[in-house]
Order: sequence, then C-alpha cells, then structure tokens
Amino acid sequence: MTEYLILCVDDEREVLDSVLQDLDDFEEHFIVEGAESVDEARSVIADHVREGAKLALILCDHIMPEQTGVSFLIELSEDEELKACRKVLLTGQAGHEDTIEAVNHACLDFYISKPWKGDELRSIVKQQLTDYMINNVKDLMPWGRVLDTERIFNAIADNRINFGD
Repeated sequence: MTEYLILCVDDEREVLDSVLQDLDDFEEHFIVEGAESVDEARSVIADHVREGAKLALILCDHIMPEQTGVSFLIELSEDEELKACRKVLLTGQAGHEDTIEAVNHACLDFYISKPWKGDELRSIVKQQLTDYMINNVKDLMPWGRVLDTERIFNAIADNRINFGD
C-alpha cells in the first residue's frame, strides 16, 4: 500500500515541534515529518518519494531565512510529481500581497494564522487529507474510517454511479 507524507516546514524549532505534536494523531496512518528549512524539506520529500511515498499535505511557514514559504509552495505546484499535494500556509507574518501570490500562483488550499488551536489545525488537516484522497486515490474504502467518513463514502458512491464500479 502506498504511504503518504504530511510535511511541516517552519524554521522555528519550537513552532515546528508544536505543529508536529498537534498532528501526532495522524502518525498511525501517515508519515509525519518536520523540516526547519526549505532545503531540508526538499531533502525529506526526495527521500520519501524515492521510497515510493506520496506527498499528500504540506504545512509551510512563510517567513524563513533562505526562501519564503510562498515561493516554495509555488515551486511545488509547478512540479508534476508534487503539485497534487494539499498546500497549507501556516504563518503569522504573511502580508496581504504574499497571501494573494500564494493563492494565485501556489494553488494554496488553506491559510492558517499563528497562533492556531490544536483542534482547529487537526480538523483542517483532516479535511485537506480527505480532499487529497478523494482527488488522487482510487480505493477510498480504507480511508473511510480514518478521514471524513461521510465525504469519503459519498465519493465512493459517486464513483460507483459515475463509473459503474
């Protein structure tokens, strides 16, 4: 079975650790990794893709030393192998123009401002992962008990009606 990666990118270690802790509920069904820089994120993605995993979701800070989160998300959206991943900007410092650029050019799927609430973050991640699976995975049945059950089963029913499966 294909493995799916959730990647969190933030140059502040305490923030990254907090996000990873909030997402530990997903570790039973997903690979959950953190990166403190865009270069490290590229390396993590490359390692997992080489092993056959797919990048399902990236949560990325905006203000980082070597490259902004928005420019990294744009880069991902232009990569054929990675563009399907759900992209969430998790930041407290992106200005109006940065956010518009992210929405227009990075196929940004969601924006969460810092500070966030753990329950809200988990709910958003669950919905984004549900969207990813519905759009990219043929056999949705295993995800029915893990993600948004109603949406997964509705998608299964729609697929049967549309494709006669």
